[in-house]
Amino acid sequence: MSLVSGPGRGGGVADLPAEMRLYVDKHVTYIQSLDTRKDELEYWLTEHLRLNGLYWGLTALHLLGRLDALPRHEVLEYVFSCLHESGGFGAAPGHDAHMLYTVSGVQILATLDAFDELEARVKGGRLKIGQYIAALQDRETGTFAGDEWGERDTRFLYGALNALSLMGLLHLVDVDKAVEHVQSCANFDGGYGTSPGAESHSGQIFTCLGALSIAGRLDLVDRDKLGAWLSERQLKNGGLNGRPEKKEDVCYSWWVMSSLEMLNRLHWIDGEKLTSFILQCQDPELGGLADRPGDMVDVFHTVFGIAGLSLLKYPGLEEVDPVYCMPKAVTSKYVSKR
Repeated sequence: MSLVSGPGRGGGVADLPAEMRLYVDKHVTYIQSLDTRKDELEYWLTEHLRLNGLYWGLTALHLLGRLDALPRHEVLEYVFSCLHESGGFGAAPGHDAHMLYTVSGVQILATLDAFDELEARVKGGRLKIGQYIAALQDRETGTFAGDEWGERDTRFLYGALNALSLMGLLHLVDVDKAVEHVQSCANFDGGYGTSPGAESHSGQIFTCLGALSIAGRLDLVDRDKLGAWLSERQLKNGGLNGRPEKKEDVCYSWWVMSSLEMLNRLHWIDGEKLTSFILQCQDPELGGLADRPGDMVDVFHTVFGIAGLSLLKYPGLEEVDPVYCMPKAVTSKYVSKR
């Protein structure tokens, strides 16, 4: 029986066979340990992902139901230390501001219900962040740059609408123009690329569908055509890939499934086989999930594997919002019903 329509949330884990168990306590311990490895080279080589990593870890913990596993005050202190006078966030203290880190900063603040604390520290803090984001929109094409240097990508457009909607500030940008740009990135196969004419890719499809969902324009999508392309990403071992002829990867458990969920086509894949694949990517001793079985774990694949299991209604996990990759209990506080 597929877990998409199977046991549901809130129990039933004890009834699952050993190979279908999620090692919750191990994953919590793994995430808690990530900021204690400052004597390892890898810690410093990934400094450019620090704020993103905090969002990934925090989200995974919340989906696992362990809201208090990281000290809230310390998390917020770190987030605020990454905030620039411009209203943008850097990856770590001293790093340049960028859209991707700004979105993670906003998502963390929303998850921890900390917008009031932001306002207490920075007068007009939310508006300042919103204006930073809005200034990165090209008002002629509708797309967004990642930073002052001007690189454009549908990831940045989605991120802008994500963060602004969480703060109630979508009116600061031209949403209709943004939708026009997303549609200009549509391809004959029903998918979307990073820019007009670029190859369809599952990750970019998620960003484009997410943006259209936030804008209330999923009516523009050919659900059956795109749903078929996405369902074909499942391989014989149950895993999903990002585009044709590529290997499976746990992170596509999120990019592909969240898109199918937005299209109401999640039942077009084999949920039981995918669940089995994701669980095989766990490290049962030290915790964390890898891209595929036997590889090294990391927090990126850990959160997207757990979020994928949430979409599959794996027992005991909190419900994830397929548009935001955040707990549904959090987004429901800030975002009006879509």
